[in-house]
Amino acid sequence: MAKPKVFEKPIGVKDYLPHAVARLRQVEHQALACMASWGYEQILTPTMEYYDTVGVASATSDEKLFKLLNKRGTTLVLRSDMTAPIARVVSSLLKDAAFPLRLSYHANVFRSIEEESGREAEFYQTGVELVGDPSPEADAEVVALAIASLRAAGVERFKIAIGHVGFLNGLFEETLPGRKEEQEELKACLLGRDYVGYREKVKSLQLAEPVQRVLEGILRLRGGQEICNQALDVSANTTAQASITHLCEMWDALKAYGVSDYVLIDLTMIGDFSYYTGMTFEGYAADLGFPVVSGGRYDNLLTQFGRSAPATGFALKTTRILELIGDRGEAETERVLIGYDAEGRTEAIAEAQRLRERGSIVATEKMTAERAAELHASFDRRALQGAVFNVFKSYVGGGVAR
Repeated sequence: MAKPKVFEKPIGVKDYLPHAVARLRQVEHQALACMASWGYEQILTPTMEYYDTVGVASATSDEKLFKLLNKRGTTLVLRSDMTAPIARVVSSLLKDAAFPLRLSYHANVFRSIEEESGREAEFYQTGVELVGDPSPEADAEVVALAIASLRAAGVERFKIAIGHVGFLNGLFEETLPGRKEEQEELKACLLGRDYVGYREKVKSLQLAEPVQRVLEGILRLRGGQEICNQALDVSANTTAQASITHLCEMWDALKAYGVSDYVLIDLTMIGDFSYYTGMTFEGYAADLGFPVVSGGRYDNLLTQFGRSAPATGFALKTTRILELIGDRGEAETERVLIGYDAEGRTEAIAEAQRLRERGSIVATEKMTAERAAELHASFDRRALQGAVFNVFKSYVGGGVAR
């Protein structure tokens, strides 16, 4: 393998130049401020975790983890999501804290599968975890907050699709009892949105016509509140019935939040993480083919860290949101360059401080009279449109010019 050139970096990671960093921080701050206004407090966890704790508990498959060894030979992982690290903290440092806990975060995460598929191996997420509340109200809260956070971050056109792991589990157990392999194959088709493959698999099972009709019919269970009512007639399985009742109660709460227009029920959705135990959801923006938010309920994860508790949450795909919004919504801030010579230094620095306190971005530069005249003329002619600074002030030669 050839030695990397000095300017090269690993595949799947990227540099963010100042303009992109400013927009990334803007998205992050707006989303976190929204979450804080709902009572969520920010938490930070290490970039590295032990493989035998967080790595094993993570829903990310083993081959997708970035692993490394410390000097004692212990295997570490770069965090692949924030849910498992937060579960560790809730079960240890916050073990005496009363439920429910509302926690938020912004962090970079790492997954090697992104590199293999031509996507980013390191990317950013901003999200929340609501721990200790098993109710439909809690699930509705995180969905409503996800919607509010997307809007705060500048995403204007999107839809949230909600499903429930329990519905499919119950339905498959009723229609394909004991046939775990076939159940998992059907779930894999639904997870990959391979509806053609799903239909072909159902036909290959050679089921009774009524059963085949039911299994194929779930592909049409997408829509509004009417889907909840229709689904109650699809399966008599106790788990499936309880799951649909949960979604119906969620929908009522979402209507109270005034966000039901953003939401649709999709009973083919099962979520892409194995630790989901109940409601799952994804949000798709109108101008992007990938989800910009995903989340769900994971009531069994904390048990792996010794503190059993229900939990639900979501993660905004911050990096994808950055691609989506571009420069939309970027705040206009006055950017001032102040030039000075020895005679005008004191006044120039005082003026710079005054403008900074007012909220402007100000840089100062010692320069000659010739350089000041050149810049002054360029700004007057707007020849520097698109430059870093949009205002120039000169304290050169004893005078002040704009």
